[in-house]
This record gives sequence, structure tokens and C-alpha cells, in this order.
Amino acid sequence: QVQLVESGGGLVQPGGSLRLSCAASGRTFSRYYMGWFRQAPGKEREFVAAISWSGGNTYYADSVKGRFTISRDNAKNTVSLQMNSLKPEDTAVYYCAAAISGSRVTTTRGYDYWGQGTQVTVSS
Repeated sequence: QVQLVESGGGLVQPGGSLRLSCAASGRTFSRYYMGWFRQAPGKEREFVAAISWSGGNTYYADSVKGRFTISRDNAKNTVSLQMNSLKPEDTAVYYCAAAISGSRVTTTRGYDYWGQGTQVTVSS
């Protein structure tokens, strides 16, 4: 069992930056692929970024590639999402997720545990 708690959301102007963090409970954090998803009002939850067990492999949605960076610290049981050059269309609730298998890390079905989410609003 893994419990995930996101933090770092808020209101930011277009072009600004935010850093989301996700703290995980348990001693097996390094055995999970970690991912970030987002869900805007009236839309389905969509993949944003994922990172492999050791951090050696990362994956990004085309819409955030070059602007967002995912990273993890296995010693601290945390995964982060650095978001730069934010756009209004990045507005959503952002969710952290953990996957035992790395076979479907770009889909919601590939994840076993989810956090409660943190709101990110990009607006002037």
C-alpha cells in the first residue's frame, strides 16, 4: 500500500512557473514508476509525465514536452513536477500516481495508487 500526498498547486500567471511535489508513504517507493496526470473541468484525466524506478527514464505528453520536468528522490520518497512557461490550458487538478508495473505508464489504468490532487490555475 502506498499513500500519496500532492502539494505545491496554486494560482500563477501565464508564463510563470510552479513546482508540484508528491510525498509517498512506505519503504518501497523506489519499486514504483511514478506519474503525474491532470484533469480539467469536463474533461477526462490525462497523462502529463512519468518516471521510471531509478529515474533513468522519463516520459512526457506532447503538450508539456520542453516545459515540464519530472524528477524523483528515492531517499526522500518524493516525486516532483517542475512546470515552466505555464499556459491557461494547463489549468487542472494535478494528480500524482504510483505504478507497480512500468508497462502502461501513459494511461490511467497503468497505475495502482492515486493521490487526492492539487489545483493548478493559470490565469492573469
